[in-house]
Amino acid sequence: MDRPYTILSCAVSLDGYIDDASPDRLRLSSDEDFDEVDALRAECDAILVGAGTVRKDNPRLLVRSPARRERRLAAGRTGDLVKAVLSESGKLDPGARFFVTGDAEKVVYTGASAYPAAEQRFLGAPGTSVVDAGDPPALGAILDDLARRGVRRLLVEGGTHVHTLFLTSGLADELRLAVAPFFVGDATAPRFTGPGVFPDGPGTPMRLEEVRRLGEIAVMRYRSERAAALAGGLGADGDDGAFDAPAPGADR
Repeated sequence: MDRPYTILSCAVSLDGYIDDASPDRLRLSSDEDFDEVDALRAECDAILVGAGTVRKDNPRLLVRSPARRERRLAAGRTGDLVKAVLSESGKLDPGARFFVTGDAEKVVYTGASAYPAAEQRFLGAPGTSVVDAGDPPALGAILDDLARRGVRRLLVEGGTHVHTLFLTSGLADELRLAVAPFFVGDATAPRFTGPGVFPDGPGTPMRLEEVRRLGEIAVMRYRSERAAALAGGLGADGDDGAFDAPAPGADR
C-alpha cells in the first residue's frame, strides 16, 4: 500500500523558532500566508498535528475559504480535511474545537497501553475514532491507516516533535517554510525541529523548488528527492511519544 504524499508546513522566525516562551501565541505569518496555507489545506485529504497543538492552541484546522469548500464539495469530497492527532496518552478533551468542528472524520492515534482508556473517553464523540498505533506509536502504522481511509495527500502542521519525527523518519516528501522577518532568540522557546539524525542531511540535501516573497515573509518550498524515490509503502517507528510541542500560528 502506498503511503500518503506528505507535506510539512511551518512558519518560523529567522532563527528557526515557531513561538516565543510567553503565554500568548506569537504571530509569525501574514494574512497572505494564511490564505496560501488554506489553499494548501484545500488540496489535501487530511491534516495531522501533535497533542500539544490541540491542547495549547485549541485549533479548528478547517478549510476557511467558502469558495474552496464549495469546490471540494462539488468534487464529492468533504468540505474539510480528515483531522488526525498523535497522542501517546490519548488524554485529549473530546470537547476541543479540533473534534467538534468540521464535516470530516477525526482520528486519534494513541499508544497501545493508553488505547482502552482513550477509546472509552471518545465513545460519545461523533465522527471520532481512536486507533492503537503501537507502543510506542509507529509512524508507519499511522500512515498505513490513513491510506486505508483514502488519504493520498497529508498535511502536517506540527509541532516540534511531530516535525522532527517525520523528518528523521524520512517520511516528509515536501516542506513549506514561511520565514518571518524577525528573531526570537529565546532558548526556552520551541523550534521547528529538535535534535536528531536527519536523512536529508548534507550528503542528501532537499531540493529547493521555489522561493517567493509575500510582503516581508519569504516562502520556501523544498522537496526530498530521497523520500520521493522511496514513497511507496514505507513506514517507520516513531520516537517514544513526545507529541506535545504545539505549532503556533493564527487561529486555525
